[in-house]
Amino acid sequence: MTIKVVRGNPTPEELAAALAVVRARAAAVATTPPGAPGPRDSWSDPSRIAAHRLPQPGPTAWSRTFWPG
Repeated sequence: MTIKVVRGNPTPEELAAALAVVRARAAAVATTPPGAPGPRDSWSDPSRIAAHRLPQPGPTAWSRTFWPG
C-alpha cells in the first residue's frame, strides 16, 4: 500500500500522526470478524427522527417545519 501526499507539505510529525490514524483504522477493520455488521452511523439511525414528536396537522401546519426548534 502506498500513501501519497497530494497537497501541502506536512511535517514529519503530521505525517506520522496521519499514518497512525490510518494504521489504527486498518487494525480495527482487520480484527472485525467477516460478515459482522459495522458500527451504525447515528445520522442514518431512524430513532434519531422518531424520538421527537412531529407537528400535528391543522390550520397553521403549513408554517411549521419538520425539524423541531
